[in-house]
Order: sequence, then C-alpha cells, then structure tokens
Amino acid sequence: MKNISLIFNAVLLVAVIVLFVLVCRLNKIHSVDGEMYGPDSTLSVQLPVAYVNVDSLLLNYQFAIESNEILMKKQEDSRLDLNVKARQLQNEMAEFQRKLENNAFLSRERAEQEQERLMRKEQDLQQLNNKLSQELIDLQQKVSEQLRDSINSYLTEYNKVKKFELIFSNTSNDNLLISSQRYNITKEVTDALNSRYGKKK
Repeated sequence: MKNISLIFNAVLLVAVIVLFVLVCRLNKIHSVDGEMYGPDSTLSVQLPVAYVNVDSLLLNYQFAIESNEILMKKQEDSRLDLNVKARQLQNEMAEFQRKLENNAFLSRERAEQEQERLMRKEQDLQQLNNKLSQELIDLQQKVSEQLRDSINSYLTEYNKVKKFELIFSNTSNDNLLISSQRYNITKEVTDALNSRYGKKK
C-alpha cells in the first residue's frame, strides 16, 4: 500500500512539473491586435474565421444594385397605374354624385346600375392593388433568394481555397461588436462577385 502511495505521489509530482513548464511557456507568448507573438516576436497565428459586411456588399455588388433598380421601377410603375385608376374612379364617383343630386338619371334603376358599376370598379381596383402588392412581394423574395444563392455559391468556392472554419455575416454591426479589419473579407468578396457577374452579362 505504501508503494502505491509513493508511485501515485511521483506521478502527481511529474504532472505538476509538466504543467508548470507549460504555463511558463504560455506566459511568454503575448497577443497584440489579435496576433500571437512569442518571445522572439516571430510566432503569428490568425484565427480561421472571417466576416462579410452584408450592407457594404449589397451597396457595391452590381447584381444587387441592378436588382434593386428593377424592384423600385416595378413599385413605381404599380403605384402610377393604381393612382391613375383611382383618380379615374374618384372622378366617376364625383360625376355620379352630381348627377344624383341634380336628378339627371332617367330612372331609379339607371342610378342603381351606375352605382353598382362603380362599386364593382372599386372592388376591381382593390383586387388590382392586392395583386400588384403580392407580385412585388414575390419579386422581392425571388431577388433575395437569387442574391443569397449567388453570394453563398461564391463563398463556397472561395472557401475551398481559403479554408475558413467560419465566415460570419455582419449586418449593421449587429453580429460583430468589435472585430479586426484583417478578418473583414467584404471588399475581396464584392470585387470577385462583380467580376463574375460582369462575365455573365
């Protein structure tokens, strides 16, 4: 029993010595701006992570810029179309009201027919508004998916060479509060995406 206790104490002593040596070595390594330096200032380690500032990417990626222009034009055209039809309907309703007040309809049935026609026209306008709104939502979703696919597809290829463990998406500094610029690959990715997009056109 005494021998086992001596062996156990010897093993513990060796373990403590090994830990002491490791701690002394680690204390000699220091960090400056995310890089690790040893006593001779030659050891440098960069974490295998990167991030893309999505706001900046979308502002500078030609495909995103053109897609946004298409969405805005579609929205403006839809609004113009609706406004023209709404103004026409408003004018017809005002005319109907004038005729009604001046007893200009030949019969009550004729006035009711005109009122029903205007009500159907108002319903049609509401349906058109709903249809155009849904088309805009669908187009926006389609464009978002195309952008996401384009970016993810490129990043998959890009990372075959770079071999990052993680690539973060940073939007309006929500995901990364503090970060070193050397982990920011936004410009590199944006330039490559624009180059690929230019070749497709």
